[in-house]
Amino acid sequence: MKEHKIGIIMNGVTGRMGTNQHLIRSIDAIIKQGGVRVSPSEIIMPDPILVGRNEDKLKELCARTSVKKYTTNLDQVMADPSYQVYFDAQTTGRRAEGVHQAVAAGKHVYCEKPTAVDTKTALDLYHLCKKAGVKNGVVQDKLWLPGMLKIKRLQEQGFFGKILSVRGEFGYWVYEGHNIPAQRPSWNYRKEDDGGIIVDMLCHWRYVLDNLFGEVKAVSCLGATHIPERVDEQGKPYRCTADDSAYATFELADGVIAHFNSSWTVRVRRDDLLTLQVDGTHGTAVCGLRECWIQHYGNTPKPVWNPDIQQPINFYEGWAKVPEQETYDNAFKVQWELFLRHIAFDEPFRWSLLEGAKGVQLAELGLKSWEKRAWVNVEPLV
Repeated sequence: MKEHKIGIIMNGVTGRMGTNQHLIRSIDAIIKQGGVRVSPSEIIMPDPILVGRNEDKLKELCARTSVKKYTTNLDQVMADPSYQVYFDAQTTGRRAEGVHQAVAAGKHVYCEKPTAVDTKTALDLYHLCKKAGVKNGVVQDKLWLPGMLKIKRLQEQGFFGKILSVRGEFGYWVYEGHNIPAQRPSWNYRKEDDGGIIVDMLCHWRYVLDNLFGEVKAVSCLGATHIPERVDEQGKPYRCTADDSAYATFELADGVIAHFNSSWTVRVRRDDLLTLQVDGTHGTAVCGLRECWIQHYGNTPKPVWNPDIQQPINFYEGWAKVPEQETYDNAFKVQWELFLRHIAFDEPFRWSLLEGAKGVQLAELGLKSWEKRAWVNVEPLV
């Protein structure tokens, strides 16, 4: 078996997302499955080293996984030519410095999002990589969720006819921490630490909309800080300075209208933590992270407004569940495998740091729209 070994510097994987999705469910899972098989006699095998500031956390991660190498010395590992790829899952404010150092060392770059704290910095990172000739990519995980893939297949089959609108509902109740511990880190609610749901989630909605429904042309966004005080990891109350909810409307190419509610102050009465409804002239689909339900034109009921009687129609009837027609792997792992194939064989990988910059741009414009209480146009990035 011919093996293509790819050394990966994994910086910042001691955080929740870095540990669970990128290390355990992606890189470690790829190693345990025997690499990425590219032919009956050829595989790509990741060779990771974990980097961070807390040696105890790094040791613990090595004990939990098949990864055995770690260091707290980023400079030293950056100088090691056996590592071709730099992956960054640090907090947003640290990312640009890490990418600059990686490019200077000739490493290919793969990043979590947001890729930077502002559009200019995010776009500069893309141009930096392009000028240096290093391959680069940004995590766009939701594109490989089973629910999203089912929506994509329905589009390819012409199920919707002309798509008219998209409605997204995302979020759940994040406990304030006064008696029940919070399930998200406190920095999420401090603007000075790059927190806020607009910065966090509009990056996601940009690539979901651009890739599935049409290029985003304009945004109208209203943010809110509904919970003014929370309790941090040390049990100390702190003032929330970042938005915990966002109500955004997007104008897409071809006249499609999309609206997304994103909130950490909402209680869930829907099928999943994220649900997406796509309405078209021929049919509608509603998906969660994994499941998808459809109603064709021919199954659409004909309600009549009459508030004086009990509703005679059960609106949950007339919907069909999309069957499991494909095998679905972890969304982060799927994109990691595509990026590793891009590194090893130069296979196409269109989710570059330019796409990451587009996400930062939409978040920044969402904040601007909130400040101005006005629609803001989304100009092309070059």
